[in-house]
Formats: sequence, structure tokens, C-alpha cells
Amino acid sequence: MKKVVSGMRPTGKLHLGHYFGVIKNWLELQEKYDCKFFIADWHALTNKYAETEKLKENIREMIIDWLSCGIDPTKSTLFIQSGVKEHAELSLLFSMITPKSWLELNPSYKDLKFNLYYQYLRDFLAGKQVKIIQTPPPESLDQALEKATGKQKNKIFEEYLREAFHRAFYNQKGIDFNWLKEVLVKLGLQKKLVEEAVRNLEEGDVGKEIDTLGFLAYPVLQAADILIYKADFVPVGEDQLPHIELTREIARRFNKLYGETFPEPEAILTEKSRLPGIDGRKMSKSYNNAIYLSDGREEVERKVLEMKTDPQRIRKNDPGNPEVCTVFTYHSIFTEDEKREEIAKLCREGSIGCVECKKLLAERINRFLYPIREKRKEVEKEIGRYEELFREGTEKARSQASKTMEEVRKGMGLWEF
Repeated sequence: MKKVVSGMRPTGKLHLGHYFGVIKNWLELQEKYDCKFFIADWHALTNKYAETEKLKENIREMIIDWLSCGIDPTKSTLFIQSGVKEHAELSLLFSMITPKSWLELNPSYKDLKFNLYYQYLRDFLAGKQVKIIQTPPPESLDQALEKATGKQKNKIFEEYLREAFHRAFYNQKGIDFNWLKEVLVKLGLQKKLVEEAVRNLEEGDVGKEIDTLGFLAYPVLQAADILIYKADFVPVGEDQLPHIELTREIARRFNKLYGETFPEPEAILTEKSRLPGIDGRKMSKSYNNAIYLSDGREEVERKVLEMKTDPQRIRKNDPGNPEVCTVFTYHSIFTEDEKREEIAKLCREGSIGCVECKKLLAERINRFLYPIREKRKEVEKEIGRYEELFREGTEKARSQASKTMEEVRKGMGLWEF
């Protein structure tokens, strides 16, 4: 049977975006392949190494979420990455043959580094009541500001902030802090606030946390995670394709140097979750806009009632546009076709209010989450038994990884103990 390997970093409770972006695909794969799904706790340390106080709790939450959704330890091998020390050994050996340029030029590395810097400054300023609204960037900053009102200035904040970091990373000139300060002050932000944020970014610890060997080399560890089980397929989103190609390159180089050992895995491209957060942005714990798989009925209802709708629809009887409504995006996932078409028609006619539409959605999300909640009760009640299943899965994975490492050591001519 063909082998599939995939992992997930334990960063907190899983939400609906995780389900439709990852879990749903795993549920299908476990019916067709020999699957190994692991909790990637080492990968969680690449940029969160100073925040480990909740790591065990996050691992436990992930165990509960996976099993509640139907990831089945009788069909797949479920394990915790750090329990299989052979991953680290193979990663070390791979690092001996992996050119540094392969890692530095990896677009995913550059994107992630950029995003972490960018997220820091955006969140810092957002905490000071700077409104973040994504909008297409105007051609000229000065031209845009000349035409903009105070509120409109905030609308172009995010795109120009992003522009600043793109300049820094993709031109490989470092962050142009003077240019960044100039942009933010022109956008109407308080000069003192801007200088404080940029100073922290420039001189403080911000950013240093991602200039570590672990962060640079995490694709090598990822390659070890995959190749140690001689995986045939790896389910990934489109943004992760460079990592799979790097894994294939490492496998090819190892095979050329030491003999045929590893197959070159192929990517199974997974569909990106179409669910935004309740505020219309990307669903994320850091934005506090997620509906979690563990949310109760009332919590779901509360969050759905907070969802953004068509901004042009002011009164209940105004005609609406479902295509620009976050609520209708959810209806496209959770509501049966016939009812969804009816809701869209009534919305365009102004015959259904947003509150009524939201209540229909909350009912369907709760209907979807009901079996997950019921299974969650069972898992939480017997968490010790289910944690033991992960320990057993970790032992099983370690046994297979050990056999691969015997081949690797022999091929590389290492001393046999």
C-alpha cells in the first residue's frame, strides 16, 4: 500500500479552517493509504522556542481534536514527532549534504520570515487602534494620501506596510526603516508610536527569534520527517510545494552519494480552506476571529451573529449581494444546495434579513459540529487511554524509522555499534 506522511504543528485548538484545509483531506486519505500523521512539536519550536509553557497542553488539545474529527488510530499511525529521535538524527545527516543556498533561496523561507516581521509590526500598531483593512494598493502613496480621508488612509495601511517588507526581503537590502517610518507617518499614524514600533523591530529582540539555525533548517527536518518513512505522497497546500521539491532534491543527492535509499515523494495538492474568519480576514487564533471545533452551541451562535455581511446593505429590506458576504461564504460550505440558492435569492430581493440568515447558518454549523462534540466528550473522559494510543503509535513509528536509519548509517559508512 502506498504511504502518506503529514504533520501539524501544535499551536492551539483547531478551528473550522483547519478542518476544511487539512483534517477533511486526512479523513479521506486514511481510507486509501498507509498514513502516518504526526504532531510536529519540534517544528513548533522554530519560531516559538521561548513560548513552551503551553506546548504539552497544545499537544493534548490536538490529540482530542484529531480523534474527535474521526482521525482513526486503527487506520493510521498517529504519533508525536519528538518521541521518534531518529527524525533528528536523519535531519542532522541531511544537513551535512544540503547546500545553505538551497535553504536561503527557498521561497517559503523568505515568505515566512517576511510574514513574521510584518505580523509583528501590524499587530503592534493594530493594538493601538489602527484599523486593518485589506485593499488593492494604490499606484502612488503620495497620490493616494492626497485623495484620501482619514478613514481611507487606514484602508491603505496594510498594503503599504506589506510593500515596505517586500522591499526589504525581496530586494535583499535589509529593512529600510527610514522609508517605513516615513510611510507610516504619512498615513497619519502618531510619530511617537511609529518610532517606538520601528525601534523595537530594528534594535530589539523582534526578528532575532527567526534568525536561528532551526528556523533556517526546518525544511531539512521536514525532509527527514517524510523520507524516514519512505513516503510516496505528502498532502500539502500550494504554498508548501517548494518544501516538497526540496525534499526530493535532498533524496536525489543522498541517493547519488550513498546509493538508492529514498523514493522521491510526490505532493498531493490539497484544496485551500475557503472559510474566512468571522471578520472576513483569514481565520486565525491571533486575530481572535475563529470558530473552533470545540466551541459550544451558544458560542457558535454568538460568533456567527458577529459575522460581517454585505457592507452596502444598511437596512433589512435593502437588496444584498451574497458574493461579498462572509455569511454566505459559510452557507456555501454548510448549507444544502437548494436552501442555499433560496437564501441567495431572498438576499438579492431584500426579503431576508441578515440576522435571520445568520441564525440559519448557526443552526447548520452546530449540526455539523454535533458529532464532533459528542466524540470529544468521549475522548476527554478517557484521555489517558487515548494518549496511550499515541504512545503506541510513536513506538510503531520509531520501529520503522530505526530500520531506515540502519540503511542510512550503512550507506554513509558510519561506525556500527
